[in-house]
Amino acid sequence: MKVLVLNCGSSSIKYQFIDTTLQIALAKGMVERIGMSSAVLTHQPYDKEKIKIVGEILDHTIAIEYVIAVLLSPNHGVIKDKKEIDAVGHRVVHGGETFSGSVLITDQVMKALKDNIELAPLHNPPNIKGIQASKSHLPSTPQVGVFDTSFHIKMPPHAYLYGIPYELYKKYKIRRYGFHGTSHRYVSERAAKILGKPIEDLRIITAHLGNGCSMAAVKGGHSVDTTMGFTPLEGLIMGTRSGDMDPSVILYIMAKEGLSLSEANTLMNKHSGLIGISGESSDMREIEEAVGEGNKKAKYAFDVFTYRIKKYVGAYSAAMGGLDALVFTGGIGENSIMVRNNVCADMDFLGIKLDDSANNNVQGETLISASDSKVKILRIPTNEELVIALDTEEIVRGQLEPKSAAV
Repeated sequence: MKVLVLNCGSSSIKYQFIDTTLQIALAKGMVERIGMSSAVLTHQPYDKEKIKIVGEILDHTIAIEYVIAVLLSPNHGVIKDKKEIDAVGHRVVHGGETFSGSVLITDQVMKALKDNIELAPLHNPPNIKGIQASKSHLPSTPQVGVFDTSFHIKMPPHAYLYGIPYELYKKYKIRRYGFHGTSHRYVSERAAKILGKPIEDLRIITAHLGNGCSMAAVKGGHSVDTTMGFTPLEGLIMGTRSGDMDPSVILYIMAKEGLSLSEANTLMNKHSGLIGISGESSDMREIEEAVGEGNKKAKYAFDVFTYRIKKYVGAYSAAMGGLDALVFTGGIGENSIMVRNNVCADMDFLGIKLDDSANNNVQGETLISASDSKVKILRIPTNEELVIALDTEEIVRGQLEPKSAAV
């Protein structure tokens, strides 16, 4: 099956056109600066040169029209008719408590997505716009929603409840939801395959480290805890997000600085984390460079970042009653030798021992643990788009297959 995977933001659309049989992206790209006269579409066919198209792309409907047109292009495309797009898989950030897995998008599902907007006011609206735009251009093509939150939705109550009056949870659905679910699911399943063991028998900690960061405790193939919470602000220090902190701190800052709710939200989500502590950058590559130059605040940022990860490794090992594998993924997790080294340093007591040579020379999916390490340490590049494509195929084929009559 050939699936168009869409990840729609407020002013951008990332896309991949995936052949699920071959499990490769026939084409991939991104539309940026939607709503502006100088919008840019970057398109990369799997066997041709990358191209850029600059034009006026005023909304998501026009953006997806551009995407379909470039997929059909005689010079740069990979299909001859849009009927070759068998299905569209949409990344949707928040499914609330409504969805425990991927779903075929129907009118009822669209209503539920809109009902969940208040849980993800920045993310769900553009996701919905992308679905509506896609349906306008491909009205007879099945559309499937794959949720960031669904992998975590079956966490036990002791992991997802907060220490607030239970009535507030029931009234407003305030609980830990978790995000990056497709990534945590993909790399935990890949880890089991690499180790040659049933995932049902494994206790795995997955660390998705990028500009946004989260970790998950995956026991028997199921997420039993995760660092992000009601929103993606909770948990690890991130590029621009604060991560865990005393709730009173923000109230104190608001009072001292005279900040509105909106300004406080911007402070915690856009000006904190690595950029906030270092004053230099939200990019770990630049932080590490500054550390090498003796920048004290950059060193603080780096140390806080890795210390927080290390603490969660300990916490999740305790929560699962042990640990079999630790997986690093995401832009930082896959590429930062220093981060992996610092997280795993002095962790022999947990059975975590890094192979320095393997860690310094990583490529693709690989084991980077020492031969005598009880816990296997892996570096696995994530592939969220493939998860979305495969889920989309499964949902669509399930709808197409004839249902056996009840006896």
